[in-house]
Parts: sequence; structure tokens; C-alpha cells
Amino acid sequence: MHHETFMTLRMRAFSIHLLTATGAVFAMLAMLAAVKAEWDIMFLWLLVAFFVDGIDGPLARRCDVKTNAPEFDGNLLDLIIDYLTYVFVPAFALFQSGLMAGWTGWVALLIITFASALYFADTRMKTRDNSFSGFPGCWNMLVIVIFAIKPNFWVSLGMVAALAVAMFLPLRFIHPVRTARWRIVSLPLAITWTGFAGWAAWVDFHPESWARLGLVITSTYLLCAGILQQILPERGISHRRSGHQASLLWHRPTGWYPRSGVQPPFLPVARRFVFNRRTCAGATG
Repeated sequence: MHHETFMTLRMRAFSIHLLTATGAVFAMLAMLAAVKAEWDIMFLWLLVAFFVDGIDGPLARRCDVKTNAPEFDGNLLDLIIDYLTYVFVPAFALFQSGLMAGWTGWVALLIITFASALYFADTRMKTRDNSFSGFPGCWNMLVIVIFAIKPNFWVSLGMVAALAVAMFLPLRFIHPVRTARWRIVSLPLAITWTGFAGWAAWVDFHPESWARLGLVITSTYLLCAGILQQILPERGISHRRSGHQASLLWHRPTGWYPRSGVQPPFLPVARRFVFNRRTCAGATG
């Protein structure tokens, strides 16, 4: 009985790896459509991959794939497929579409692929609240907006350059599923973004479609929500804490100070303050 239960858990966990791996198939189908300049079909395949990427993580944690199917590294598999669907195919589409004329297309292509390769290998990309430190390389979201609104190529180049720099700045970007703060808003808006993106692709980015406005609004929220969370204090946080709670205020969440690891001058003082608070709390406890 125990053996049968164990085998069932292994099969479920292994099936999650198979589900994740289908993203590579959808990436190839999207690439084939991009080669033929069938941009609507390409984005629809990318949205299918986006949907799979959104559900395989929660399923993997529920089935505990690290314990029940440890032979395969789900994180590595996910990163490989994310690079294909979030970076490689969208960058090719932006270049091949002609929306960025001449040398600007080459610059955007090289910036996106090079910066994203570095970012995806950065072990500090995740923060303690399961957000991302730096723009997480979701170029598929930017590229579909560019296809929808067709801005001047200088504007497109400026957005690409700004987000590439933002990948290595101490700015926070939410994960709509895993970032608990504002998830009640973020998750529905991420699903809404998927709907608008599918709508825009389905009508072949018709200029009179309301999907364009919906994409801009939802993309702006998903892009800026994490930075707003850094600016706005979380409700219920108070400076009157003791012991372990006080120490949490001064632990470095990834992205507080530059990724080079240089600490601001106030941090040693803050740590001594926490130590004194702990000592006093222990003495009075």
C-alpha cells in the first residue's frame, strides 16, 4: 500500500515536469510562426506557454516535485523554457517585424538577449517575498504591447534600454502568483492581461480594438506594482518590535542596496541596534 502511494506521488510529480517541458514545444511552434511573420499565431502560442508557466509552479509545489521526482531539476527546466518564450522568440519577433528600423532593431535584439542571459543566471533574482529583484526579463509582455500600439521606434528603443538597465537595479517586480502582497489585485489583473493579449492577437492587433488600452493599463500595473510596494510601507509594520521581529527589519531583502553587495553606511549601526534590542529583550524576558 505504501509502495503504491509512493509510486502515485512519483508519477504525479513526474507529470508536472512533462507539463513544464511542453513549453519548449510551444516555443518552437511560436518560432515557426514568427519565421513566417504570422505574428498573431506566434503570440497565441506564446500565451499558451505563458498559461502553462503560470500553473506548473503551483502544481509542482503541491506535488513536492523536489522530493518525489528529484532526478529532474524543475527550476532549471523552467529557466530554459522561460528564456525561449519570454526572451528569445519575442526578441526575434521585434527584430524581424520591422517595428524597429535599421540599427535600432539590432541594438534591441542584442541588448535583450545578452542582458537576459546574465539575469537568468543571477542567483539573487528572487526576493524574500517571492518577488523579483530587477526587471525579470518578461520581454514577451513588452513586445506584444509594442505590436499592439506600434509606437515610434525611438520610443521602443527607449523602453528596451530602460528595462534592460532595470534588470540590474535594486527595483522590485512582483510575481502575480507568488508575491502575497496585493495578490488579490495582481493575480486577477495578470489573468486579465492574458485575456487582452489573446484578444489583441486574435484580431491581429487591429488599431481600433479595445485590447490595446487594456494591455497598456494591465501591463503598467504589473510593471510598477513592485516598485510601489517598495515605496509604500506595508500596513501593520511598526518600528516597535523586539527580538526576531526587529531583526527582520534590518535583514537585507535582495534589492535594498546595489547588487554589488556594497552596504550603505547605516547598516552596521542598524545591526548593532538590533543586537542591543535582542539583548534587552532577553534581559527583560
